[in-house]
Amino acid sequence: MADPSPDSRRDATLRADNRAMGRKLVVVVAAMFAFGYALVPVYRTICNALGINVLSLAEPDAPGVSSAAPANGQVDASRTITIEFDANVRGPWDFKPEVASMQVHPGQLATVVYEFRNRQARTMSAQAIPSYAPQQAMAHFNKVECFCFQQQTLGPGESRRWPVVFVVDGKLPKDVRTITLSYTFFEVGGKTPAEPQASARAGETRS
Repeated sequence: MADPSPDSRRDATLRADNRAMGRKLVVVVAAMFAFGYALVPVYRTICNALGINVLSLAEPDAPGVSSAAPANGQVDASRTITIEFDANVRGPWDFKPEVASMQVHPGQLATVVYEFRNRQARTMSAQAIPSYAPQQAMAHFNKVECFCFQQQTLGPGESRRWPVVFVVDGKLPKDVRTITLSYTFFEVGGKTPAEPQASARAGETRS
């Protein structure tokens, strides 16, 4: 039997290389699909770890979406959890909770009110970002209503009172007896005119 010609050998090698390349491309496409599918939970985990609530509008506890709060029959009266409230500000405004802490039972719907006052002589838009301590409590702290779900706009000197309605999941680890809910309220750039600079105001006065 005659040996295959050089052209036949090249064709066979080319076909083998094409098949190998095709298999590699299939693996790459599958890996890219899996990576894209995993981005959402990975992004959510990072946001949760940093205490950033940017996905809150898509969460079950966002406004307009059915609440995850359990029925009254699921209240665990045998456990009492202390909820501490904290408020941090980055700018010339007042922001604080009406109470420093309260005690709730897992499964019990509770409400705390935060007070805010814009001390500036201009309109501002701002957003609150929540964080939790201990970190493991975050997955069990369900907000049914919260001003942190969206940006807030307040006029010069305007004051507001915002409720936070929440429920602590009964699956909270038994060793967690205190949860600290902390909000950082900061101004969102680009939503309202910036405060006039001192030099600009001085120039207007001279003119």
